[in-house]
Amino acid sequence: MQQKKSLTWRILTGLTLGAITGLAMSYFLIPAGTANLWISGLFDLVGGLFINSIRMLVVPLVFVSLFCGVTSLGDIARVGRIGGKTLAFYLITTAIAISLALAVSVLVKPGQGLNLAELSKHEPSMASRQSMFKTLQNIIPSNPVAAMAEGNMLQIIFVALLSGVSATLVGARARPVIDFCESANAIVMNMVMLLMQLAPYGVFALIAKTFAAVGFDAMLPLLKYVLTVLVVLLLHMCLTYMGALKLLGGLHPFRFFKNFLPAMSVGFSTASSNGTLPISIETVETRCGVANSVAAFTMPLGATINMDGTAIMQGVAVVFIAQVYGIALPLDSFLIVILTATMASIGTAGVPGVGLITLSMVLESVNLPVEGIALIIGVDRLLDMTRTVVNITGDAVCTILIAKSEGKFDAAIYDAANAEE
Repeated sequence: MQQKKSLTWRILTGLTLGAITGLAMSYFLIPAGTANLWISGLFDLVGGLFINSIRMLVVPLVFVSLFCGVTSLGDIARVGRIGGKTLAFYLITTAIAISLALAVSVLVKPGQGLNLAELSKHEPSMASRQSMFKTLQNIIPSNPVAAMAEGNMLQIIFVALLSGVSATLVGARARPVIDFCESANAIVMNMVMLLMQLAPYGVFALIAKTFAAVGFDAMLPLLKYVLTVLVVLLLHMCLTYMGALKLLGGLHPFRFFKNFLPAMSVGFSTASSNGTLPISIETVETRCGVANSVAAFTMPLGATINMDGTAIMQGVAVVFIAQVYGIALPLDSFLIVILTATMASIGTAGVPGVGLITLSMVLESVNLPVEGIALIIGVDRLLDMTRTVVNITGDAVCTILIAKSEGKFDAAIYDAANAEE
C-alpha cells in the first residue's frame, strides 16, 4: 500500500513538474534553440522510451491474462447455470459501461479546445481502416503467430480465449501448460510493476513536451476529461446497477447502498478490487443476505473479469485522445472499441498500471496514438479509487441477483441490516 501511494505521488509530482517546465518553456524567454533541444531531444527520448515500454507488454499481458482468467473458472461444464448467468451479467454490463462512456464523451467533447495533431506521428485520418464486417471476419486469424507479431488485438483475444477454454476442457493433461501460463502471468505482472517505476519520468517528459507546445490550453480539456469520467461512473452505478437491482431483483437501491457501504469505503481507500475482496464477500453475506455458495464464486470471478470502471475510463479516453489529435472516429471504430474493451476486461488484473496497458491496446485497435496516454496518466491515478468502488458495486449487484434467481437470497437479512441503523 505504501509503495502504491509512493508511486502515485511520484507520478503526480512528475505531472506537476512537467506542466511547470513546459509552461516555462512556452511563456518565458528561453532561447528557441535551447527549448527545441530539450523538447525534440531529451523529452522526446524519455517519453518515447516510456511509451515503448507500455507497448512492449501489451501482447504478452493480454494473452496470458486472458488465458489464466478463463482457466481459473475451473470445469466449464461443472460451472453450469450460475457461471453462465454471472459471465453474461459481467460482460453485458461492461459493454453498457463503455457504450455509455463513448456516448457521453461524444456529447461533452472533453478533448475539444486542445490540438496536438502537430505533435503526433499519426496522420489525422479516419481511425478505422476497414469495415466492421471485415474486422469481425478477421477476428479468427489464419496465423496466430503472425497475429501476435503484428499486435492484432482482437485476434490475440480470440486465440487466448479459445486456448483457455480448450485447456480447461482437456483437464489434468493441460495442467503443465496452465502452470506455465500462470508463471508467465506472474512474471508479466511484475514487469508491469517494474516499468511503472519509470512512469513519473515518462509523464514528466511527455507532459513537459505537450505544455511547451500548447501552454495553458491543456488545462481545461484535462479537467473536462476528469469530470466526464466521474459523471459516467456515477451514471453507470445509478442507472445500470441500481436499475438492474430494482427491475430484475425487485430490491430497493438505497437499502443496497446502506448495506454495502462498508465494502465501498474499503474499496475507495485501497483502490483495489482484489484487496477489498474479503470484506466484499463478508458484506454481501452478512448484510445483503447472499448464501456463501454463491458469493464465494461470483465475487472472486467479478474481481477478475468485471472491470466496468476501467472500461469507462478507456471509453472516455478513446474519445478524448481522438479529439485532441484531430482524428475522426466513425461508427465502426466505436463498435471495435466496445468489443475490444469488453473482451479485454476478462483478463484485466487488479494491479497499478495494467489499465494503461489495456488502454494502449484499445487505442491501437482503432489506430489512435498511444502517446496520448501521457495526458491522462497523472490524473488517472486520482480516478482509480472511484473506479474501484464502481467495480466492486457491480460484483455485489450481480451476486445478489444471481443468488435471488437461485433461491440463495435471504430478504430478511437484506432488510434487517437497514432496520438496525
